[in-house]
This record gives sequence, C-alpha cells and structure tokens, in this order.
Amino acid sequence: MALSLPGADGKADGMTENGQQPQKIHITEQPVAVVRERVPMDALTGFFGRAFGAVMAAVQMQGASPAGPPFALYHGMPGETVDVEAGFPVAGNFHGTGEVASSTLPDTDAFEAIHTGPYDTLGTTYDAIRKSIEADGASPADSMWEYYLTDPEQQPDPATWQTRVVWPVA
Repeated sequence: MALSLPGADGKADGMTENGQQPQKIHITEQPVAVVRERVPMDALTGFFGRAFGAVMAAVQMQGASPAGPPFALYHGMPGETVDVEAGFPVAGNFHGTGEVASSTLPDTDAFEAIHTGPYDTLGTTYDAIRKSIEADGASPADSMWEYYLTDPEQQPDPATWQTRVVWPVA
C-alpha cells in the first residue's frame, strides 16, 4: 500500500490508469479510530496489518463498530518514511485507548478516484487526481487518504484490488 507520486505517466491528462476521471466531492466529518506512526515506506504492509488489528480489537472492546473499510491517512508527501494513520471509520461511542486514538476525517472538499490494480501503481491515480485539482484552480492539500476496498487475503490477484483515493483541496 505504498504511496508513490511519479511525474509524467503517459496517461491521458486527468485520467487514472483504469480510465476513470477523478470526481470532485464534499466529505462530511467522519469519526475514526486510528494508530498513527512515522513508518519506513518498505514497512507499511506490516504496520497496516498491526494497526488494523489493534484498531478493530479496541473498537469491538468498546462496543462500537466499523462504519466503513480500512483506510490510511497520509500526512505530507512520503520520503523514506511517511507519517501515517491507519484504522477504520467508526459508528457508536469510541474513546482512544492505548495506541489506538479517536480522531476524525475532516469536513472538506476533495477529489476522489477508484484505483484498480496493485498498490505500487497508485501513483498514476494520485497524478490524475492532482491534475484534476489543479485544473479546477485549486491546490492539493498536504494530507490524503486511501480506503482499501479489497482485502488481499480474500482476493489474492493484485490486478483486481480496488482502492478509493481521496485527496482534499487546500
């Protein structure tokens, strides 16, 4: 689930790798439960497995429930490491406990696209979203997030994985 933001990708301007045009949306604030760490890029998969498990256990222990698929919120552009939150949207009362914090995804305008394919090709979708934001006369925010719509353990073929990429405007 590595975030990669390449330069020119050879795709039609503003289109994702799977031919989708990014859409402008408004997102309302969403309560979430997360684990936040600065993680080496090559250790993201292990971090996600640990964080998603810890969040799910904490949410269930408090009688709350997931209100959507797992996600990762990236703070700033990644380098060798990335500041990332991983968790689930939640329904019901949830209060942080241990390494699992209660937080929110913001009420904001954003652009989104569904990426189909392996995580290491997400850069093409980010590039298409960035182009759409700029074409709209806005600037991309410093943070962005991904919802993992496909569980790789249930669907082992990376070509079928779907990731909803959301990039707020600044």
